[in-house]
Amino acid sequence: MSFQFLFSDYVRQAMEKAVYDKLEDGTFVGYIPICTGVVAFGSTLMECENNLRSTLEEWIWLGLKMKHKLPVIDGIDLNKEPVYESLDSL
Repeated sequence: MSFQFLFSDYVRQAMEKAVYDKLEDGTFVGYIPICTGVVAFGSTLMECENNLRSTLEEWIWLGLKMKHKLPVIDGIDLNKEPVYESLDSL
């Protein structure tokens, strides 16, 4: 499985765990409990969800760059070092 699909699967699984609340002013807040600090707001639920996905993706990329330990979500572990195959296998 390539990293692109692994990343997409990770984002999809994390977003399935998102929690949304409607605030007193009618706007929305969303967060992903397993991903500490991933919070977003929006004037509509859809805007909030889109903002949350964007925040999550940036959080993951920064975490990978800074070598932070990311949570394993539904068996998807982005913390593993990549394994490279020899070009001879092509």
